[in-house]
Amino acid sequence: MTSRRHLLTQAAWLAGLALTPAAWTSAAAQARMADDPFGVGIASGEPTADGVVLWTRIAPKPREPDYGMGRAPVVVAWEVAEDDAMDRVVRKGEALAVPEGGHSVHVEVAGLKPDREYFYRFQAGGHASPVGRTRTAPLAGAAVEKLTLAYGSCQKYEAGFYSAHAAIAQERPDLVLFLGDYIYEGAATKGALRAHPPTEPVDLAGYRQRYAWYRADADLQAAHAAAPWMTIWDDHEVVNDYGDDQDRSNPDPKTFLRRRTAAYQAYFENMPLRRRQIPVGPDMQLYRALDWGNLARFSFLDTRQERDHRTCDAVSDGKRIPYDCPDRTNPRRSLLGRPQERWLQGRLKQSPARWNVLAQQYLMGELKLEDGRVSNDGWDGYAQTRRRILETWRDARTPNPIALGGDIHCFFAGDLGLAPGQPIASEFVGGSISSLGAGNEALAAGLARNPHLKYAEGQRRGYGRVELTAKACEVTFRGVENAFTPKSPVNDLARFVVEAGQPGLKRA
Repeated sequence: MTSRRHLLTQAAWLAGLALTPAAWTSAAAQARMADDPFGVGIASGEPTADGVVLWTRIAPKPREPDYGMGRAPVVVAWEVAEDDAMDRVVRKGEALAVPEGGHSVHVEVAGLKPDREYFYRFQAGGHASPVGRTRTAPLAGAAVEKLTLAYGSCQKYEAGFYSAHAAIAQERPDLVLFLGDYIYEGAATKGALRAHPPTEPVDLAGYRQRYAWYRADADLQAAHAAAPWMTIWDDHEVVNDYGDDQDRSNPDPKTFLRRRTAAYQAYFENMPLRRRQIPVGPDMQLYRALDWGNLARFSFLDTRQERDHRTCDAVSDGKRIPYDCPDRTNPRRSLLGRPQERWLQGRLKQSPARWNVLAQQYLMGELKLEDGRVSNDGWDGYAQTRRRILETWRDARTPNPIALGGDIHCFFAGDLGLAPGQPIASEFVGGSISSLGAGNEALAAGLARNPHLKYAEGQRRGYGRVELTAKACEVTFRGVENAFTPKSPVNDLARFVVEAGQPGLKRA
């Protein structure tokens, strides 16, 4: 069991309190760094009505095993301004990037005005970072006319370039949601389009290097600098298809939990998260909420850490199970774990928001495959968890529920309900940033088998754009023309509208 001393130690180094005053003086007096220390960019996230998290990581040589850093701490200055020229500075300070935290910095800025655009930058080692754009959330219950957000997932570095992120940066949305598979943990693939480190990470040093490699991408950096992000994970931030203490490729839970401990720490180090998300050993509180005035309530789900073990493995082909496997509909099994389910039920039953958005990892609706099987890795393997959420939406009359998802590497749009032709909510899966998807011929056959799904596209990479107003939720799927070439154009693939008070999506 993790001790309280260990918890406090972790909190200390990330709060910049783990070093003595002498160490502060030594770090502050260090000479100018030869290389730009902001090699993995800057970011912001977790907006509130009076603040936001600012993030950076000191990594002058991202592709080296130690990302160009030794053991010395680095003092990092930060400032927030009302203008992009950084003339009207409203908040500033210093933070300490320490090796125990991968030389990452998480600054929880407070005292800002609600529903405002701000700009920020960092300075360290005689260098200044680029200027980033962020914003605060509206006050609770405040009238909000519109919210524009982008969402995406699944950005396998080897598989393609990040033109989707370049397009998100150009759009400058109010908010970006990343719904999992920020990195891919596998060993290097021979002949891959873009090479990443050759060895699969299993320890903290390996995961740190993998994140630094990904974050060195200029288009990904641009998207982070363009707007505040809210992030959740899926499986590849640790290992493919893991759940709870179960790893398909390693049957020993103790060994796997050591790996999960390293992966969770690296995830925290590389995301603009708050101190309350600091992992303690193999545990990390990631499900959380964001309210955007009276317009939108977001619930961000963690579907990996506390789920029950996969079922029907005896009749599985590795990932797919028979539709009629009894355990698949066992009401005692949960994809979320009971504490998270209770938390979510409370939010859905008491929501005052016009739109209620479930930000999670998967295609939520049922997907019967060509052989009559279903996946046992997502909602189809935990059918009663899905039913309980749908019943809550229905019985509580939760206003205008929408589910956003990722994981499947394809664009999907469909309706969610408990009976055919009776939608309770709609869902939109935003494709993938770069990970390869299924062929459209197979997807067309899938739509025929699953009539609640209205649209599918697997050949194009991209992301989803969402515009929320009091009257409607408009979702546009944005596709990269060719993810195998850098700086590829991005254009609209399809557009959908859900009108407030009228369940069910429509093509726009």
